[in-house]
Amino acid sequence: MEEDERERDGEGSGMRMEEPWRDSPRSGGAQTLPRSLLRRRRGRPAGGAAAATAPSTRCGRSQGGGGGGGGGDREPGTGAGSGGSTMGACLGVCSLLSCVSCLCGSAPCLLCGCCPSAKNSTISRLLFTIFLFLGTLVSIIMIIPGVEKELHKLPGFCEGSGSVLGVQTNVDCSSFLGHKAVYRMGFAMAAFFCLFAVLMVCVRSSKDPRAAVQNGFWFFKFLVLVGITVGAFYIPDGVFTSVWFYFGVVGSFLFILIQLVLLIDFAHSWSQRWLRNADEGSAKGWYAALCAITFIFYAASIAAVVLLYVYYTKPEGCTEGKAFISINLILCLIVSVVSILPKIQEAQPHSGLLQASLITLYTIYVTWSALANVPTQHCNPTLLVRNSTGSATAPEPLTTWWDAPSIVGLVIFILCTLFISLRSSDHPQVNKLMLTEESGAGAGPGGAEEGGVHRAYDNEQDGVSYNYTFFHLCLLLAALYIMMTLTNWYRPDESLQVLRSPWTAVWVKICSSWAGLLLYLWTLVAPLVLRDRDFS
Repeated sequence: MEEDERERDGEGSGMRMEEPWRDSPRSGGAQTLPRSLLRRRRGRPAGGAAAATAPSTRCGRSQGGGGGGGGGDREPGTGAGSGGSTMGACLGVCSLLSCVSCLCGSAPCLLCGCCPSAKNSTISRLLFTIFLFLGTLVSIIMIIPGVEKELHKLPGFCEGSGSVLGVQTNVDCSSFLGHKAVYRMGFAMAAFFCLFAVLMVCVRSSKDPRAAVQNGFWFFKFLVLVGITVGAFYIPDGVFTSVWFYFGVVGSFLFILIQLVLLIDFAHSWSQRWLRNADEGSAKGWYAALCAITFIFYAASIAAVVLLYVYYTKPEGCTEGKAFISINLILCLIVSVVSILPKIQEAQPHSGLLQASLITLYTIYVTWSALANVPTQHCNPTLLVRNSTGSATAPEPLTTWWDAPSIVGLVIFILCTLFISLRSSDHPQVNKLMLTEESGAGAGPGGAEEGGVHRAYDNEQDGVSYNYTFFHLCLLLAALYIMMTLTNWYRPDESLQVLRSPWTAVWVKICSSWAGLLLYLWTLVAPLVLRDRDFS
């Protein structure tokens, strides 16, 4: 019936109904349709291939046919400019909607334009790590000395800094700067990752609806993080800072152990890769490189021990510092000797001095970090005491706030969190300990590209490649660790006016170094003790 109706309209108007929008060859120019036919064509639903291709043809003529007769199928009296502006507005709205859907959609959409084809699980972990780094950057800005002074120079921004257009602000800039602000930022990040750790309990594959929350809705996740952060700054001082300090101590202790596990895995992977290259290529070159790196690590450790004795001990007193340095030095010598014993080499052919030298260097760093928190000025030349609520006009008691161990700790924190996010271990035993094990489930790399565009692919349809809850717990501990690192592990006093270094921080770091050495020693002797298990 529709075709008959179109034929009757065509006969009445003298037009060819096969291609009504084309120019008539007899007329020598563009020919417009009658208003009745235009109204009938606009009311008819678009169906079939012809209806689908007609809009693109009409767009092409409206944009390129502005010269002669008034353009393809435009109504009489309609200019080319209005059609182009309407089409431009439509394209702009479509582009905006695509960006919004990208922010609210899955992780692959966010990074498909700037990253090569990658696994969905890897990109999700990377984005959560970026959230952690963003919070860390905000915390660093909040604790930098002199920021409050600069804010007071902005008229109308802080309380007492003047007014703008007669409007006086009542914002106390000291309330969102300094150690209290870092504690609240750490609380917000920890609460954010704790929320996702609870939500993602027992997610087995990407078919679980909660997996979509893990791998998508990044714009809304960012809003949640911002909301928690804003709410954290409304927490009254009271006992919050003092209590949260101990949460940070416990979390940092656990994260130091996680750092050591990752360091052990990295050292094993490094040694295995170089030994494999030595077997396949020039053996002398690779063995020489192994020996050179091992020598550098041990030389740096010995130099660090000498400096610790010089700067953090005195001939009289400083008994704790002498004991800590000596005990850790002896333990490092023990694990180095054990790593090259014949029985250990037989059970673990890839174990050796490279791993032991790296663990030794890390242990000496943790010892240095602990000694930097000794609350005795006589035994700690780097001790910092800072008035946390000094006014912007009062001179600062110290020109520097961060010490060297904190800067090194920040670098190690960044490397370890990236290590957690970007790769899984080459060793099944470490994978089991960290609950991260890559699986071959899901689409393969062959389906990662569509039309030449790099896209992430879902590799978790048959099973997750890492434990979602454990990953968020690791980031939670990392947030607590960076909170303590940025504040130098200093605890506010009862009046919340002065930060002081407590013995608690010293003992936590020393105990974590001992626990790390015992853990590494266990990785060496475990194949001899548990002979029925595969440690290859």
